[in-house]
Amino acid sequence: MKQLVLLFCISLFSCNKETRVVENKKESKQYITVLGIAQDAGYPHIGCQKECCANFYNGTYKKQKVVSLGLVDLENKQKWLFEATPDIATQLASLEQNHLKTNTLIDGIFLTHAHIGHYSGLMYFGREALGKQGTKIFVMPKMKTYLSKNGPWNQLVKLENIVFENLQNDATITLNQNLKVTPFLVPHRDEFSETVGYKIEGKNKTALFIPDINKWEKWQKNIIAEVKKVDYAFLDATFFKDGEINRPMSEIPHPFIEETVHLFKDENTATKNKIFFIHFNHTNPTLQNTSKEKMNVEKLGFKFAFERMQLDL
Repeated sequence: MKQLVLLFCISLFSCNKETRVVENKKESKQYITVLGIAQDAGYPHIGCQKECCANFYNGTYKKQKVVSLGLVDLENKQKWLFEATPDIATQLASLEQNHLKTNTLIDGIFLTHAHIGHYSGLMYFGREALGKQGTKIFVMPKMKTYLSKNGPWNQLVKLENIVFENLQNDATITLNQNLKVTPFLVPHRDEFSETVGYKIEGKNKTALFIPDINKWEKWQKNIIAEVKKVDYAFLDATFFKDGEINRPMSEIPHPFIEETVHLFKDENTATKNKIFFIHFNHTNPTLQNTSKEKMNVEKLGFKFAFERMQLDL
């Protein structure tokens, strides 16, 4: 009976103690860990009085951090972060406490673009917070220019709280003998910077990370072909379907989960199993663990990223 209660508790994510889940049975010394799954504003969402956020306030569902991945190499005692979110303090703490504690807080941070949930966590490296020099930030050219020429970010640059590592489209960065990272441009609302996804390569496995993109057909690459090339694909799942929010959704284009599912409907189960949906808006019913929408998508072979998930590379 105790085991049944524990399983039920975990399924609702209502336990106070987080659980460590390894997707692969054989653990590797290099792996990805999921540190957050929510859209930029997190869950619960500011100003939300709907049932979705009420489920947090009544204790049914726990807070979900903004989308982020950790990349860990236990062999070389190094760790990197993908995205500098508003939840960066606890995400870095999770990396340190649950994965790898070293004298270096983080060996580098990869940014995708200049929307609030993906870079605003950089403020915590400034003099009001950490105030330490030399944190490496991997950036594309326009992102570098934006941070260098606009306050308060340029103060971080001036005081050398952050130092840039330059990225180029489709140019691979070798982190060490075990790990490589390649940025690639994707279409998005690029008001302040370009937007990229990342390919993360280990010795045995490879992952895609595309938390934000407009529509798959707007991309010059074929998402089905790209998923088939890798072992894991973290894909933009901001909204479940059209009409989900009371705003013109053309103003905030993303691939709806329904669209992605339809796009992959004729692919085999092995291909569908590679897809881990991520970057959920608070209104997305699949963010609620027991929703029929989530269970139906899972039955089709797709997966959902969740905090503390670990995938070997």
